[in-house]
Amino acid sequence: MPDSRINIPNLLTWLRILLIPLVVGVFYTPDAWLDATDKNQLATFMFVLAAVTDWLDGWLARKLDQQSAFGAFLDPVADKLMVAAALVVLVQLGRCDSIIALVIIGREIAISALREWMAQIGRARSVAVNALGKIKTIAQMIAIPLLLFHDNFMGLFEARVLGEWFIWAAALLTLVSMVWYIKAAFASPDDRPADES
Repeated sequence: MPDSRINIPNLLTWLRILLIPLVVGVFYTPDAWLDATDKNQLATFMFVLAAVTDWLDGWLARKLDQQSAFGAFLDPVADKLMVAAALVVLVQLGRCDSIIALVIIGREIAISALREWMAQIGRARSVAVNALGKIKTIAQMIAIPLLLFHDNFMGLFEARVLGEWFIWAAALLTLVSMVWYIKAAFASPDDRPADES
């Protein structure tokens, strides 16, 4: 029987994990090799590539019927590592407020622990991913590459300014979604939202 941990979707997830230190490492490259603009562009490209693999591995897993418990575990881990690493870099570069990074990373840790607890007591569905969480993720995935790029984009807009708006929106959505998940987790079965029953 083939190992379900070794398939195309999971290999793409591993690729996403391998891209994380590269995105970080770009900014430690000597200026003689890459100037600031090149670093911004290369880091943005690699982050966007990683984000595309996030969508692609899920699509391929369904298309090729290669969904697995290992993939279901690894995929969100890769996502959280990618976002956390990018936020730490952005804080160090002075492009993101440390409070925002703390809110977003702290929420991911808290909700992951909450889901683990809910799974152990047989109530995993009460904290299943909802639309609000997905919107928060979209805001993050728009904000981070904009802040990594940081410069004027082809004379059309200032990536830094737009990225700041999106990251603040993501932080607000992070707090709102966290409250929603906590309320859903601690609600009695009769109090759960209808779409979670």
